[in-house]
Parts: sequence; C-alpha cells; structure tokens
Amino acid sequence: MIKKRIAIVGAGPAGLMAAEFLSQFDYDVHVYEHKPSAARKFLMAGKTGLNISHAEELSQFIQRYDQATWLADWIYQCDASWIRQWMQGLGIESYVGSSGRIFPLEMKAAPLLRAWLRRLGEQGIQFHYRHRVAHLDGQCLTIQDLKAQQQHVINFDAIVLACGAVSWPQLGSDGAWQQWLGADALNTFQASNAGVCCSWSSYMQTLFGQPLKRVNAWVNPSEKSIGDIVISHYGLESGLIYKHNRALRQQFAVTGQMNLYLDLLPELTEAELKQKLQAQGKQSTANLWRKIGLDSVKAGLVRELVPKQDWANPTVLAQQIKQLKIDLESFRPIEEAISCAGGVKQSALTDGLELKQHDRVFCCGEMLDWDAPTGGYLLTACFATGRAAAHAVHRCLED
Repeated sequence: MIKKRIAIVGAGPAGLMAAEFLSQFDYDVHVYEHKPSAARKFLMAGKTGLNISHAEELSQFIQRYDQATWLADWIYQCDASWIRQWMQGLGIESYVGSSGRIFPLEMKAAPLLRAWLRRLGEQGIQFHYRHRVAHLDGQCLTIQDLKAQQQHVINFDAIVLACGAVSWPQLGSDGAWQQWLGADALNTFQASNAGVCCSWSSYMQTLFGQPLKRVNAWVNPSEKSIGDIVISHYGLESGLIYKHNRALRQQFAVTGQMNLYLDLLPELTEAELKQKLQAQGKQSTANLWRKIGLDSVKAGLVRELVPKQDWANPTVLAQQIKQLKIDLESFRPIEEAISCAGGVKQSALTDGLELKQHDRVFCCGEMLDWDAPTGGYLLTACFATGRAAAHAVHRCLED
C-alpha cells in the first residue's frame, strides 16, 4: 500500500511540531526548508537563554494572547506542563525561573533542537534543506532545489504551511508565501515585541544603552506594569516595552498617536514626592533629585522631557515624575521585531486550520493572525498550532 504523502513547508518550531505529531502514523512526511538548517530563528532566540513557556496559571496564560478564544483549546492541550514533559522525553530537563518563565536547564536552544531533529529523523521524517517552495497550486507544490538548481513539481495528499511571519527575514521568515493566498485572507503584518522610536535631543546621547530601573509603565491606566527600560539611540527597548506594544498599536489606530507614560518612582506616592521636593532649601537640583531617588538616567529623562521652568515647582514636578508622558513616533522596522501581529485570518480557515480556499492545505505558527508578548507565549502557540494543524491533517486523511 502506498503511503500518503504530506509536505510541511518550514522547519521552525510549528513545522517541527507538526512533523512530530504526524510521525506516529504511517505517512510519508517531507519537511521543506529553504535555509541550510532547521529552526534558525529558534536558535537565535535561545542564544541568551531559551524561554520556552511560562508556568503561570493557565487561564491567565491564555489571556496574554490577542486571539485568546481562538487559541485556547489548542494551548490547553499543549500547555507548559505538556511542553516540559515533551522536553524531558528528549532528555532535556527544564526549570521555572523566579519570574515564572520556563527554561531548559542548560539554557541554550541548540541541545534541544539537536535531540529533536535526531528523534524526528529516527521516526522517518525526511528533511529537504535549501529547498524553496515557489508556488502552491491546490495540493501541488513547485519546489526549487537551491543547491542543485533544479525545480520539481510534486503532488501531496496534504500540505502544512509553517512558513513564519516576516520578522528576522534573514533567518528564513521572509513572507514570500503571502502571494499564494488572496489579500482577503490576510491581515497586514505589523511589528510586535519591538522597540519604539522617539526623537531625543543631543543631550540624551550619554544615556544611550543605559537602563531606567524599576519604573511603572502604561498606555492605559488599567494596565500598568513594573520593570526596566533601556534608552537607545532610537528610543526605548525592553521586555516592558514589548508588553505594551499591542496597546500602543491600538492607541495609534484610534488616535493616530502613541503615548507611553512612566512613573519613575513607583515606591513613592505623589504626595510623598511633593513633600520631599519642597525640602530643597539650598541644595542643588541635582543633589535633591538624587536624594529623592532619581538616578542619573531617570534625572536625565526628566531634564529631557520636563520644561526647565517646572523643575522648581514641587507640585508640577511631582506630577511629571509620577506620570511622565513620552510621545512615540513609530515602532522599529518589522525586520527587527521579535514577532509580528497580523497574518492569515481566522475567517480564512476552518476550525481545523485548513484554508477554505485550498483543500487539504493547513496553516500554523506565526503565519497565523495572533499576537502575544515575549515570555514563552510565542513558542507555546507555535507548538500548539503546529500540533493542531497536524491533528487536523490526520483526521482529514483518515476520513
């Protein structure tokens, strides 16, 4: 009996997880990757410590996604506990950090990826590196062998698209697949988990690369969070900034502006701060600010953004320090973003992630229209949707 042939386009986390699920059945599974090796973005993300998931309570975990209802069932089946057990099955132990983030014990992505690829190979998954899919026509793929400079047209019983979004295109996710789908199937990609730009004066140059430590940040007053922010030559960067990317995009869509607010001294109330500022006496401004808790970076930001005539007014200055408004201009280019919002719309897919316009063609991973902050949420959703698409493929082929 001839095995049913399945193509997986893209050897990132979603594609590999789809291959993992399908490897337990008697299928002929082929993974096509136009780069020379698998999961290059996964490896890059794990260079400083692979944050693979998060141990927070699952109902709260789900709410980190902008498409929580759509993704919920799949993530419940592929949650942090499942991921840790799966890693253990590959011989990779994990631990929960103080922030709740989950990491491999060795921290790096490479040992996990090597073990994973080795097992997939042993289970019969066939990898074709430096093979670019140039065209999709029904269940037929036009595939370019970049090394041999040959082109092949191959029919498959089912196809899983795990092509990624458009961030970090040098690592493989170049978005070329968008031409295979109609414009009505896609929401435009936007930078997510990206730094934000604002115009600094030359005064700020000495502060570039330095952190604003333990500040409270918000776009909407009901969504405040504490952390550190790095001042860069172009604006602001950090996980705390990424956390507010979605709110900034929504604000811009409604008002045409992006405004971030900072409380530079969250441990003090405005009244306490005003009282301390009133005790200036003969102290210099710099000395007083240092005593109330403004280090050189925070003080520099106040000097940059608060008019000089307000520095001697305790009431106004206290208000500014507690609600310092920063006018932002844009996000960094999408090519620099950690991830993207936008992609294949839910309305273009069946409940099993099959494209309505392409029978037996399924989508998963970052190419889908969902967004989440960093902290393990991105990888978890890639794993979960990869498994979900593969499960739907199996149901389809078994009918």
